[in-house]
Amino acid sequence: MPNTPNRQILVTSALPYANGPLHLGHMVEYIQSDIWVRWQLLMGNQCIHICGSDAHGTPIMLQAEKLGITPENLVSQIHAEHKADFAAFHVAFNNFYTTHSPENQELSAKVYQRLKARGDITTKEVTQAYDPVKNMFLPDRYVKGECPKCGAKDQYGDSCEVCGATYSPTELKNPISVVSGAKPEERSSEHYFFKLENYTELLQQWTQQEHFQPQIANKLQEWFEAGLRQWDISRDGPYFGFPIPETTNKYFYVWMDAPIGYMASFKNWCEKQPNVKFDDFWAKNSPHDLYHFIGKDIVYFHALFWPAMLAGSDFRTPTAIFAHGFLTINGQKMSKSRGTFITARSYLDHLHPEYLRYYFAAKLGDGIDDIDLNLNDFTQRVNSDLVGKFVNIASRCAGFISKHFDGKLANTLDDNTLFQRFSEAGESIQEAFLARHYHRAIREIMGLADLANQYVDSQKPWELAKNQETLAKVQPVCTMGLNCFRLLSLYLKPVLPQLVANVESFFNIAPLTWDDRKTPLLAHTINPYQPLIQRIDPKQIDQMLEKGKVSMSSTEPTQPADLAATDSKASNLDPIAAEITYDDFAKIDLRIAKIAHAEHVEGAEKLLKLTLDIGTENRQVFAGIKSAYQPEDLIGKLTVMVANLAPRQMRFGLSQGMVLAAGPGGKDLWILEPHTGAQPGMRVK
Repeated sequence: MPNTPNRQILVTSALPYANGPLHLGHMVEYIQSDIWVRWQLLMGNQCIHICGSDAHGTPIMLQAEKLGITPENLVSQIHAEHKADFAAFHVAFNNFYTTHSPENQELSAKVYQRLKARGDITTKEVTQAYDPVKNMFLPDRYVKGECPKCGAKDQYGDSCEVCGATYSPTELKNPISVVSGAKPEERSSEHYFFKLENYTELLQQWTQQEHFQPQIANKLQEWFEAGLRQWDISRDGPYFGFPIPETTNKYFYVWMDAPIGYMASFKNWCEKQPNVKFDDFWAKNSPHDLYHFIGKDIVYFHALFWPAMLAGSDFRTPTAIFAHGFLTINGQKMSKSRGTFITARSYLDHLHPEYLRYYFAAKLGDGIDDIDLNLNDFTQRVNSDLVGKFVNIASRCAGFISKHFDGKLANTLDDNTLFQRFSEAGESIQEAFLARHYHRAIREIMGLADLANQYVDSQKPWELAKNQETLAKVQPVCTMGLNCFRLLSLYLKPVLPQLVANVESFFNIAPLTWDDRKTPLLAHTINPYQPLIQRIDPKQIDQMLEKGKVSMSSTEPTQPADLAATDSKASNLDPIAAEITYDDFAKIDLRIAKIAHAEHVEGAEKLLKLTLDIGTENRQVFAGIKSAYQPEDLIGKLTVMVANLAPRQMRFGLSQGMVLAAGPGGKDLWILEPHTGAQPGMRVK
């Protein structure tokens, strides 16, 4: 990626779903993209950052009905909350819009009609579960019942979380609608499909042009090998979304118009800008750059459907797609019972937003690995780095300048070589940030902070200030220390925009620019030093976690129904099963298994296909853990499997056993992992 100046860049962040609050997992992406955009601006490039509320779909419609308001009112309320949270975290979008907009309806219709004119739209009859009370077709996860294979109760309409079987909602025993509790009926309806397979060759060529991280490119190849399939882009009414042109009671599926929302938000912003035109960035042959920041869980939509839709409707395709991993807290998935399902607002009620911006920057790389917010490490790193190293430089030097020299810096530096080292470091720091190696840049910046503190320690201005003979030496020494602090502030400005704005006020200077690294600040009067940031008190963390437990205990999850996960609380734990004898247990052959390979199962919402090494052979097992794990995160792990379970022929192939996992299901699911030392094939007794 070139770092040449005067580039024109459009950046988008994934659109948060507008039926619930932002949490700290969301903030990973928005902080990452905001830092990158701020660096581009610091370089002198035009960089426009676009986002908006993802405002359509069945979950929003039902949530609004439950609250007794219209979907538009719900979206408006959540949109305002999200916008306030982003502003508080200093995420500076040029435009934060909504997919429920006239611009998005116009563009969605245009994309659809152009695809239809090319012959890329077809129709099929689809049989679905239908709620006769609510008079609506039900997505699979809005139907629950007993598994047709093992009889487990309270299973969703696509697969069983107990035995891993997959099926259609119509196969469930005693099915009910999650919406009304009524027994669903089977009804057929005409659905509209996008012929994604028509773009296989184009997409294969496009994905080979370094538009992704290597891990994502490898994943795409697996999907190509499995074969691209037609994509259902329609839903039947009632549905909160845009009507499909020239149809009756048919609406665009939310994932059809959601990415077009990037274009719509940009179009809305362009209408207010005299010098920026929509076609300059979205026309097929646009010379400008387009970058999408997204979570690794939505790569399929952004790396296959989205570029195919764009190409087929004569718009440009993205320059690159930057995927990132998920957030864990204290090494575990966010949990309501532990108080670690932390909303953005709950965090802001207790802690400074730039603590989190700094910590995420210190952990983020350019890959798709998950990052962990370890709250003890978070406290120690913020207190050590930001207070003990960075701000400490200013607090050690500024007082001497104000007290003895009327706030005026010296007209020379004490150590030009040290300043030159700090100045030259800007090139590698810039390179690391722009390549999204934020953690590497932060390490280098804190290494420079150590050098600055070592310099002040070696010069001992507090000792020099005690004697009239050496007092004059204090001014160039402290000027040197403050110039080091000024360059560190410049390098941290995209990470800590508000803190550095306060630093600029302290220095009594205009906002720092990239060229400021070249020359020191000399013979200049600074303002009296005021504390810039406070240490984290561990009690603040405790209070935040405790409040999270209380507030979440009475709040129902507001995520989309196909993403929502319930927490395992003592009152909701499954009762202990009926007693068995030792002989009953001895019939089960449990073995240590190594996960040699894991992959998604095309067409299965909850299954992963695992290849398990049990020492003497490899076994193929389909496990219903897709919502909790990415395949690449499982490879190489040890787990426990039932080795003597009779093979079961499933829709996607033969399953030769079962892996053991704990948890209520959804994202709150954990496979059993033996300690190091266990070997594949060992029997569990």
